[in-house]
Amino acid sequence: GNTSASAAAYAARAGIQCAVILPAGKIASGKLLQAFAHGAKIIAIDGNFDDALRIVRKLGQRENLAIVNSINPDRIAGQKTAAFEIVDLLGDAPDLHLLPLGNAGNLTAYWAGYREYQGVGRSKRLPAMLGFQAAGAAPIFHDKIIERPETIASAIRIGNPASWRQARAAIDQSKGTVDLVSDEEIVDAQIWLAQHEGIFVEPASAAAIAGLFKCCGAKAAAYSFKKIPEGSRIVCTVTGHGLKDPDALTGRMGEITPVAAKEEQVLRALGL
Repeated sequence: GNTSASAAAYAARAGIQCAVILPAGKIASGKLLQAFAHGAKIIAIDGNFDDALRIVRKLGQRENLAIVNSINPDRIAGQKTAAFEIVDLLGDAPDLHLLPLGNAGNLTAYWAGYREYQGVGRSKRLPAMLGFQAAGAAPIFHDKIIERPETIASAIRIGNPASWRQARAAIDQSKGTVDLVSDEEIVDAQIWLAQHEGIFVEPASAAAIAGLFKCCGAKAAAYSFKKIPEGSRIVCTVTGHGLKDPDALTGRMGEITPVAAKEEQVLRALGL
């Protein structure tokens, strides 16, 4: 979804043909529309994300095709610079970094960036990396491939992540953890972030905020914030805009009933 939109945009600018292989009916419309608008050749398959990834791996063995998702090490090298920006902004690495965990490229890349910056003396510490998977699509948490992953958070609806091994190593090395959040917790976090911080993100991004809330209060949390020192710095990655995948909230909005075009009617509807 997000990767295909970006790949299509950069390919259009560079004059390169872009092909997007995706599972039919499993990609958020906002993301699919971006790839289409940028002129990508879109191929839908009868299967899920993992089936599409398997085909892409085979296609990548051909000399005239290059894979640009997180299988490509150049993709990880580009993503890791986001960790540089965080350190530059904060003056050091955070104590904890919370991310949604789907294909696992983001967590892998951030950890690589933090380690590289510390290695050259730009930061003094490394954060604990905490990844949050949707309860219905949690292969890393359960340590097994999920054949039919399901969640409203389309960007992390993945049963066999491409960067599974690297992300697992990053979590272990950083003394972090992987935990689960339910679809209900994801949507609640999405609404909370929009209504309290003015930040509207897609459900997959809201998984990081749902994870934050779970760490703050839930007894079942794999990593309880009750154990961390006061003043600890916590970073949550919430990069996907809500308009990319609005379906979860569209169903909650309901029908808007119009009132007469009169001031008193509007005031009455406002309860004033």
